[in-house]
Amino acid sequence: MVGALALCFAAALPAIAAEAPPESLTGAALLQTLRSGGLILYFRHTSTDFGQNDDAMSGYEDCARQRNLTDGGRDEARRIGGAIKRLNIPIGDVLASPFCRTRETAQLIFGRATVASAVRGGPARPDSDDRYAELRKLLSTPPRAGTNLAIASHGNPFHAVTDTQYLTEGEAAVIRPLGAQGFRIVAGFPRMAGTHSQLRSYPQRTTSLVCPKRIFFSASV
Repeated sequence: MVGALALCFAAALPAIAAEAPPESLTGAALLQTLRSGGLILYFRHTSTDFGQNDDAMSGYEDCARQRNLTDGGRDEARRIGGAIKRLNIPIGDVLASPFCRTRETAQLIFGRATVASAVRGGPARPDSDDRYAELRKLLSTPPRAGTNLAIASHGNPFHAVTDTQYLTEGEAAVIRPLGAQGFRIVAGFPRMAGTHSQLRSYPQRTTSLVCPKRIFFSASV
């Protein structure tokens, strides 16, 4: 079950691009940074029914033949949304993969969603680096001033562009866009309860735009 929001820093990995000055943020300091905006929250959709699949779907609007959220997953999304509101984290644009489970996740967490091809699902090991080029560019681009960009997507794209472990369903990565240098994963939203006093840090990792297979970009499952 999802309680209030907790935040933790992501695992370390050597950067290939020029490194931006490290951020040493934990607890209230990290929360204050989120409240100032300028970050990206990449969510994997909340819990789904693995007895379903997308093999026979006729299109993205064909929800009846896709893997959809469970009632528990819908409850998780509502709780995550409530936690973000309680923590007063400003959310600007909300982008969602066109699959029904990601659109529903975004709607339940944020109350809105714009479908974007840049965050659509795909393979964990794409044949070409170009498959997730739009996603890498998006994660490297700062959002509108004073806001955080929210993304509801999948596990595979994130795994593919970051070469890190999969996000669990309902988990999010907090990303610092670095422009031409790529992006850095600075924190995470586990599917767990928490207040700002529970925010804790981990070593950081930067993802380079020029070497997508070695560091952080995004995913879907």
